[in-house]
Amino acid sequence: MGVTTKGDELIRATAQEGMVRLICARTTELAGRARELHGTWPVPTAALGRALTAAALLGALQKNDEKMTLRILGDGPLGAVVAQGDAKGRVRGYVQHPELELPPTAEGKLDVGGAVGRQGHIHVTRDMGLKEAYTGSAELVSGEIAEDLTRYFLISEQTPSAVALGVLVDVDGSVMSAGGFMLQLMPGADDTMIDQLEARIARIGPISQYWSTGKNACDLMEDLLEGMEPKVLASYQPEYFCGCDRERVAVLLKSLGADELADMRETQGGAEVCCHFCSQAHYFGPDELQAWEQELRCKAE
Repeated sequence: MGVTTKGDELIRATAQEGMVRLICARTTELAGRARELHGTWPVPTAALGRALTAAALLGALQKNDEKMTLRILGDGPLGAVVAQGDAKGRVRGYVQHPELELPPTAEGKLDVGGAVGRQGHIHVTRDMGLKEAYTGSAELVSGEIAEDLTRYFLISEQTPSAVALGVLVDVDGSVMSAGGFMLQLMPGADDTMIDQLEARIARIGPISQYWSTGKNACDLMEDLLEGMEPKVLASYQPEYFCGCDRERVAVLLKSLGADELADMRETQGGAEVCCHFCSQAHYFGPDELQAWEQELRCKAE
């Protein structure tokens, strides 16, 4: 299941002869689509939108068919926040409790940190097609996701990074703007360059407000890397893509075994599996389950 996001874009760029790496993305349509699929309330919408944007940024670091999974497991009432992305800009995700409601922070903002929780861990798993995937982890800093991802890069990958993620939610719960960036310094970057980038990040301000002014990813690249000879390495359109289908779900059900299938057929009159990532329900009737049972028992004889 893929959804084209006409207004969204992602740029991967480098500057200062490879000393600086920038990945930035506008994900307004993508975050809005996730809200529609999951029926999220404002705070979960903001949290999921940030996580999906992060997945798009992390996915841009992958190659070919490699995939990554971001899991944020805090002690807040939102529960698990999960997002996946790949090198083609396809992302999907979900939050455990999409209908959570929390009062705003003292600054009048959506309390994403309070929803996620400030105790727990952030996990980044890279699936490179090998027997075992690689997972790095770090403790949460604030539950705001961007700060937690910044700490993850420093602790788990020893890469100084600045991560900004933002989702601006309208009074009716819809997504007005969403996006973010990941700015990383490679070995050899000097302090002068660091000071310059920090000043420019501060000048840009909240990233969700930046996108709401109508600026695009190229504008952000120029604002951050002006005078540093930035070079665009890749640009494409991220999209919300689940990829689940009835055939894959059927394979999963068959893996449960003949006895489990028989139990579902007799007690439930069939089986219904709802996808966490797109909320689509796949129903399998008793006749289908019985046919699989017979098939599995024949193979076992």
